[in-house]
Parts: sequence; structure tokens; C-alpha cells
Amino acid sequence: MLCWLLVAAICPAQNAAPSRSPSKANTDATAQQAFATNCAGCHGLDGKGGERAPDIVTRPNVRQLSDAQLLQILQNGIPRTSMPAFSYLGDPVLRGLLTHLRTLQGDPKTENLPGDVRRGKQLFFGQAECSRCHTARGEGGFFASDLTGYAKARGPGAIRDAILQPNRDLDLRNRIVVATLANGRTIEGIARNEDNFSMQLLTPDGFFYLLTKSALKNLSYRNESPMPADYGSRLSAAQIDDLVKFLDSLAKENLKKEKSQEDEDED
Repeated sequence: MLCWLLVAAICPAQNAAPSRSPSKANTDATAQQAFATNCAGCHGLDGKGGERAPDIVTRPNVRQLSDAQLLQILQNGIPRTSMPAFSYLGDPVLRGLLTHLRTLQGDPKTENLPGDVRRGKQLFFGQAECSRCHTARGEGGFFASDLTGYAKARGPGAIRDAILQPNRDLDLRNRIVVATLANGRTIEGIARNEDNFSMQLLTPDGFFYLLTKSALKNLSYRNESPMPADYGSRLSAAQIDDLVKFLDSLAKENLKKEKSQEDEDED
């Protein structure tokens, strides 16, 4: 039923007498109407999820998909799920839906962010000490995640929140683990490849310790991230903007490389 409503919303515009140059406002309104008529019934009018479909605006695994990947999903649907194929709508309509989704996501490719990339890079590898744990463009530490493509999957607000409030919505896989050995020595880090009997504990200096749980004197889990929680007081608001701008620039470079690769593959 939703599919037929979408067709009804789009077809009048397609069958009307052709105009020489439809305005951008009309194009945006058509895409917004198409999204509201079809997508909002499952994903919500703001795209942040409903009773029948997930959030497609803020979820990193959706935001990080390229335009080509999202168009493929719109064209072919997702097998064995409730996401149908909409290839019959035609490429212009699907691209309009994609553009509207990027607008809802606050596409980092188009936002004019405050801050300075050069200063942000200096902070990342200097005063803020991000590179002690994180990698960017192949440089830095390996204790925490590689941030080269981090901003591709997240908007500026989400990046800023991750810097200022690292313990909010903490992924328990990244919480601090403290292991006390039989001799009383304490090792602190992040658990990797953990099961009921053993774990690999990655420490900030990059070492992996293979631990047998039964041999430990104590094992405790802290509901906090290894990332410092005091950047709000250590850095100014302008410096936070610089860091966000730097991470955003890394993602844009990656997107350019991906686009270039896609063009080469098409050729």
C-alpha cells in the first residue's frame, strides 16, 4: 500500500507538462514528500526509527554507507527483510530520496564547520594527546580505534559529544578492565577475544596479555571509557571545534578516494 501511495505522489509530477528547469525548492519538496509518503511510515518522519524499521539517520552503520551503496539498497531492497525494492520509481526519484536522507543525516560532506584543520591536527598529535591511543592516516597508537574514517559515519554533534562525554552510551566492549594477577600485579586495559575462561587484555602501551581467568586474583570491569573525560575543561570550545574539523577533513579525504575508485571501476 505504501508503495502505491508513493507512486501516486510521484507520478503526477512525472506526467505533467515538462518544464524547462524545475527549481531546487520544488525538487527538494518532491523528495521530501516522497520520503514522508513512503519511508516515514516505517523509519519515522525524521528518519530516526519507528516501530517497523530502524534509525537510518544517526546509526553509524547506515551513515557510513556510500551513496552508491544506499542507492543499491533503494533499487534492490534488502533480502529477507521488510525493506522492499523501489527500482520501478526510476533513478531521479531514488536520488531525490537519497539527497533528502543525507539532509536529515546532516551530511558532513556539505556542512561548513567551524574550526581549523591545521590546528586540529596539531592538537590531535600534540596537546590533546589523541594519537597516544588513536591512529589517523596511519600515524598514532593502536590502543583505541582508527579515527581516519570516524567522521564519515557520524555528524559533527556526535563527534563533539564523543570527545566531551566518552562515558555516555558506552559500548561495554570498550570499558576498562582491571586484572589482578596472582602475585598482586595489576594490569589495566580493554578486553579482546574474551570468553568464560580467558581473555586477551590490550593495554595502552600496545601489549596483549593472554590471561586465564581462573589464575587471576581478581577481575573487575569499570563502566567507563579509557578515553579522558576532562576534555571539556582541558580544551577550549574553539579547540574542540578544531579537533572536529580535523576529523571531518579525514573523512572527506576518504570519501574523495572512494568516489575516485568508484569512477575508475565504472570506467
